[in-house]
Amino acid sequence: MNQPLPTGPFPRPDLLALSPVVREMQARCPVSRFRTMVGDEAWMVTGFDEAKRLFTDARLTRSHPDPENAPKLTYSALVDGSGWEYEDSKSELDNEAAMHVLLSKSFSAKRMAALQPWLEGLVDRLLTAMAEHGPPADLIESLAGPLPALVIFELLGVPRSDHERFLKWSRQSADATDAQTSSAAMENLFAGMGELLERKRAEPADDVLSDLAGACESGALTMAEASATASGLLFAGNSTTGDVIQWGVVHLLTNPEQAEALRQDSALLAPAVEEILRRRMTGGDTLAHYADADIEIGGVTIKTGDAVVINFVGANHDPRVFAEPDRFDIARNPNQHLAFGHGRHLCVGRNLARAELRAVFGLLFARFPALRLAVPVDQLRLNDNPIVGGLRELPVEW
Repeated sequence: MNQPLPTGPFPRPDLLALSPVVREMQARCPVSRFRTMVGDEAWMVTGFDEAKRLFTDARLTRSHPDPENAPKLTYSALVDGSGWEYEDSKSELDNEAAMHVLLSKSFSAKRMAALQPWLEGLVDRLLTAMAEHGPPADLIESLAGPLPALVIFELLGVPRSDHERFLKWSRQSADATDAQTSSAAMENLFAGMGELLERKRAEPADDVLSDLAGACESGALTMAEASATASGLLFAGNSTTGDVIQWGVVHLLTNPEQAEALRQDSALLAPAVEEILRRRMTGGDTLAHYADADIEIGGVTIKTGDAVVINFVGANHDPRVFAEPDRFDIARNPNQHLAFGHGRHLCVGRNLARAELRAVFGLLFARFPALRLAVPVDQLRLNDNPIVGGLRELPVEW
């Protein structure tokens, strides 16, 4: 008799380890069937080698040939594929290639290096405010929440007067339980970005929205493509980076000897950031891709139209690749994780994310050497929304 498929999101009795369900799927078969929270069937990829291969496979796309009947992971229009419609997979690949060329300039390592002093100043101001507030403090409210939002708004070129409404739409579009709320918010987000792009067309500045507006002006992008891209950058640059900061703090506070080593030796900052990225514990199982053709991988056949989730959190904890994968080690070497994807799915914002993480973890423990959790780690609560990931709050004292 066939066992019922595991249904996501999967339970996490230990916040700092993979879900036992994901670990069992990984051990049994690195490409396994599961049932989404909506009730649809999909494939989950938990093996590192299989994930790396699929990241480069042109047959795996974000659009579905029949969006209305595409298998869904959640009720959010942001991740289920319904908001990513192209005429065919070639159109998507062409758009993807053009976008990478454009955004690689906007988020280049050189541009991010020039941004580092500003980032460090912003982190320092947030930490000063936290110190003035006094302990205990919620590190999400004080740092992990506001920092990524302020940074991505600055880079995009979103006026301060628009911050509140764009954050509201971004959060609502990621509502995993209410399709109507999510779709309406996504429409508002796209429309709002369209308005800003029109403004940037008339009055360009040194920001990413102006870069996108220029691409529309030249005919390289449509306004719809530019609006969708800007909306995606806002969500990823805000929620994803905030999630990583939260988990990095938790890992360091539960490994105080490593936090002290980092405080004493700045040479450990770069490898520490990579280990923090590898050990991010949420957000790796809510982005749907679809097979544009049959794909043979991991001993199974993914059929055309099937939904596929590349669970990079699982892949980054694959014991076939990482020795003692659940051990947090800021000196881990090598550490070729998949936190930013790979190949054609390599995240364009990776240089920005690394710059933010260097600023945070280069200053946090220098300013607060006695920083510690204000509650036992097993009392920390996961965010209810599996798309956003992270924790509800992160109480600390010093």
